[in-house]
Amino acid sequence: MDLEKFLSDLEELGARNDSVQSDRSKKYLNITPDTGEFLSVLIKATQAKTVLEVGTSNGYSTLWLASAVPDDGHVYTIEYLESKAREARINFEKAGLDRRITQLVGDASQELSKVPDPVDFIFLDADRSSYLALAKTFFALLKPGGLLVCDNAVSHESELSDFVDWIRSRSDLSMSRVPVGKGELLIYKESI
Repeated sequence: MDLEKFLSDLEELGARNDSVQSDRSKKYLNITPDTGEFLSVLIKATQAKTVLEVGTSNGYSTLWLASAVPDDGHVYTIEYLESKAREARINFEKAGLDRRITQLVGDASQELSKVPDPVDFIFLDADRSSYLALAKTFFALLKPGGLLVCDNAVSHESELSDFVDWIRSRSDLSMSRVPVGKGELLIYKESI
């Protein structure tokens, strides 16, 4: 399987689908290709082996993450909608990366307990209104020296304001907003 070609095909499928789909739950709302490349570089640079993703959709971003972890690495991904999880599962198999991915289906607040801790890297691309309520859980799962990346930090900045305020209140977290794709918020958990 030519992963680069497969990702390109998924990117085109996502763009076509989202341009004609009026039902938000049926849109893929995939990350941009440059965001995928950015996440891949971050995972390699931080030598992340265990990755958590919240918001699988059709698996486009998951494939970027899974292709970046080392052979003994693993990605845990949570998707709320069974229909999208089913489609993602097929894409993982087609890409030959399904052995590196564990899918969890349901509400993140319940599924997070199934993720073994600590994780090296977290990618959030789901319901932004839930991030603040789950912040303590996310950062309890993240190892010291780990990185959490939040998508849509520029395109939906106002929806993240409470989450960002919470991060700013913590002395063990530092952050930076990077204008890649729709904007990425990088949050580093200080080593103890």
